Amino acid sequence: MLDPVILNTRQQQVLWATVRQYVSTAEPVGSKALVQEYGLKVSPATVRQAMSMLEKAGLLFQPHTSAGRVPSDFGYRLYVDNLIHPAEGVAQTIDTQLSATLKWDGWSLEALLRGAAQILSTVSGYLTLITVPTKQNARIRHVQIVLLGPTQLLMSVVLDSLETQSMVIQLPGDQVDTSAQVEALERESRILSNFLTAHLVGCPLHKIAELDWGQLNREFQRYADTLTEAMALLAQRNQKAMESTQFVMSGLGEVLRQPEFSEAQQVQAIVQLLEEEQAQIWPLVFETDAEDNSGRRVRVLIGSENPLEPMQGCALVSSTYCQNTLPIGSVSILGPTRMMYENAIAAVEAAAAYLTDAFNAGH
Repeated sequence: MLDPVILNTRQQQVLWATVRQYVSTAEPVGSKALVQEYGLKVSPATVRQAMSMLEKAGLLFQPHTSAGRVPSDFGYRLYVDNLIHPAEGVAQTIDTQLSATLKWDGWSLEALLRGAAQILSTVSGYLTLITVPTKQNARIRHVQIVLLGPTQLLMSVVLDSLETQSMVIQLPGDQVDTSAQVEALERESRILSNFLTAHLVGCPLHKIAELDWGQLNREFQRYADTLTEAMALLAQRNQKAMESTQFVMSGLGEVLRQPEFSEAQQVQAIVQLLEEEQAQIWPLVFETDAEDNSGRRVRVLIGSENPLEPMQGCALVSSTYCQNTLPIGSVSILGPTRMMYENAIAAVEAAAAYLTDAFNAGH
């Protein structure tokens, strides 16, 4: 690990300008270009001297003799930590487009997240990954039981993540023949719906099998075993779903057109990781760093900081979105290390904040 580097004002300016120029052109940067493009009020010789010091400190390097210099992973790290602030204009654009485009009352959860991912990738120009809300902390919002036929009920459980889980329940007892019996069953199913909703709203999904059926009136006790079994099956479904990782992705084609991804073998490794080995990515995007001094809760992994080899030529910017202060999913941007970090951080922060507000508003 490289020792901390303390830069004077001029060196900071030269490092900032070098990163911005390289992000813009993807070409090694020379001192003359920095003086011309960024209005540095010093001579090219003075800039070369500063760049030489930055190279000795491990912040820049020359890809080959007589070439200009490019930022190292360590240089990008210092740039992100000390020399930039998230771009407020990008954050406002993301928030405005998400609010104007996404229809929480009519769209499915998957459609909402895909819409958010598409907006984020279009504005940022990078690949966007949004994880589907985890059911680990999913809580019940509503329970409805509907009579399907003389011997069957449909139980639907609506979660606060907007997902609905349904199950057909086979009723115990004899065939129902008369209209009076059907009406009685319909009445009982409504009462059961109200009972279950009243006792389960806000309850974590994995605890629904623990309901005390002794609180039901005696006339409904015949449903207890059947509904207990159905609840246990829903809890098992939830556990299995927690063991899988689901991402919504957008912008893969755009980011793979970047010059850093010109080699087919490298592209294939990244695509395979995204499509077939998502469980390995989960800890990187879901376990964000603690808040920094600015109050941001964004994790930025740059180049070799990524533990997964296919991503060691990439930068990953991630933040979680929450419900009742508990993280339930994440928003991430993946691109080359030659990334406009101030835009990427702002975009991820804005999208995560929007999703947090939306889920806490009960959409």
